[in-house]
Amino acid sequence: MGRMMPMIWCTPDDGSDAPLISRIAAFAVVSLLISAVFWFAFSQLQYGWNWHAVWQYRQKFLQGWVTTVLISAAALCLSLLISVFFALARRSSLLPLRYLAMLYIEVVRGTPLLVQILVFFYVVADAFGVSNRYAVGILTLAFFAGAYLSEIIRAGIESVGESQLESAHAIGLTTFQTYRFVILPQVVRRILPPLAGQFASLIKDSSLLPIIAVSEFTLNAQEVNSFTFSTLESYLPLAVGYLLLTLPISLFSRYLEQKYRYAS
Repeated sequence: MGRMMPMIWCTPDDGSDAPLISRIAAFAVVSLLISAVFWFAFSQLQYGWNWHAVWQYRQKFLQGWVTTVLISAAALCLSLLISVFFALARRSSLLPLRYLAMLYIEVVRGTPLLVQILVFFYVVADAFGVSNRYAVGILTLAFFAGAYLSEIIRAGIESVGESQLESAHAIGLTTFQTYRFVILPQVVRRILPPLAGQFASLIKDSSLLPIIAVSEFTLNAQEVNSFTFSTLESYLPLAVGYLLLTLPISLFSRYLEQKYRYAS
């Protein structure tokens, strides 16, 4: 009896099938514990808060946050297109296309994003006469995330059994129909968790764009800090702002996981 845990805390899977009261109670307990830890840590901090000075720059925070939203949304959409192309290119029977995809993925994943931003803006963009910092920033983020997303998508495609592909060809499905009706429904749910994680990382990676003077959320927070000398008051809203962007992605991916849950 002593070794048995109360049923309210036990779930057969990931908690999604647990009773609502169990989920609420568990979430409340965890939230209280984390809140208590941070309350104790901040209460021990010898720091003179100066929220009034930072509040005067609230419009600057909002402008930077909106800019980050627009940059991240554009980069997310573009990175998906890039990743699908290179994921299919890695599986192509055309060797030059396959090696192009392999070279792109290995170079991008093997070099720091900071260096890529500098090279793209000061070397590549300058050579082609592109001076728009925001366009270069979006393209760089998209190409960076696309390398990781393409491998996620490729792994998802290759996780589908060969027997299913052979069966699809046996009943006369075209390549497009095979991807549409056999591969895609299974791949979507399998790649959702890493896909959501990469999307969240892309949003946070946009904080490196100030290196080319893109006036987004992080740069604006840095400027407010330099104006007010209020470090924590400037960067805590930054953390909350990024959380407001990344948390919906995580929740939406969980919703899609439940929606597309079925036996394969």
